Amino acid sequence: MDNLEKAKHEWTLKKRIYRARYSYIMLAPYFILFFLFTILPVLASIVLSFTYFNMLEAPQFIGWDNYVKLFLQDDIFLIALKNTLLFAVITGPISYLMCLLFAWIINEFKGKVRAFLTLIFYAPSICGQAYLVWSLILSSDRYGYLNGFLIRWGIIDEPILWFQTEAYVLPCLMIVQLWLSLGTGFLSFIAGLQTVDKSLYEAAAMDGVKNRWQELWYVTLPAMKPQLMFGAVMQITNSFAVSDVSIQLAGNPSVNYAGATIVTHLLDYGTYRFEMGYASAIATVLFLLMVVSNKLVQRLLRRVGE
Repeated sequence: MDNLEKAKHEWTLKKRIYRARYSYIMLAPYFILFFLFTILPVLASIVLSFTYFNMLEAPQFIGWDNYVKLFLQDDIFLIALKNTLLFAVITGPISYLMCLLFAWIINEFKGKVRAFLTLIFYAPSICGQAYLVWSLILSSDRYGYLNGFLIRWGIIDEPILWFQTEAYVLPCLMIVQLWLSLGTGFLSFIAGLQTVDKSLYEAAAMDGVKNRWQELWYVTLPAMKPQLMFGAVMQITNSFAVSDVSIQLAGNPSVNYAGATIVTHLLDYGTYRFEMGYASAIATVLFLLMVVSNKLVQRLLRRVGE
């Protein structure tokens, strides 16, 4: 009986695949590219993380040596790990809530006003001169806008060396990262809010929903869970993959590695030292952190609207 049911299931599956054969053919180019440029590099990185590979000689299998060195001997990596986790824990949730809040507010406007406000909030994330703007604001001399303002108002007597003082580096980088965080996730929230069925609000009002906050929690957010999930993945990725903001503003290496992140450490070994086995171990740790964080966020988002 079990064999009969198994054969029947296999026949049904083959029949469904055959019926959808044209859909699979249309999807094939994407899946091929996704496998070649996403799945295959990840698998190769995991394999290389157990080797010594300098790009000149064939990889040599060394077991767990890279990971032992990473967690027990590499003090800079531990600093970078701490900084990355702080970025993820602080800027990740704040930027996610900012994206959702601003998208919700902007969605209340109509037509060209909404489009203009969306452009204004989205522009910093794609602006090529963003780091130039912040380097002017946080310049370490009295001509820097922030220092000039503080001196003029008598708050400080001498310019603050924002990116040369260890205590200020990470907070400054977090502020800039938050300013740049209204990106793709923000646009997905805007799109999700515009696709919510208006009749759901009427049905909710009949069921006892009385104010906008209840509408948001019981109607709007459950109706846009796919966009919430996509936005969460994007914000998690951005918060864990911080590198450009640190390199552009604090340098690489930054003072006492105060602005170091896992990605800047990865770039150091992979781009400058060409220790690809060790760099692959760093990349694997970062990958696992992202996967675990995404799983936790998915569990939290499933409770939205309950």
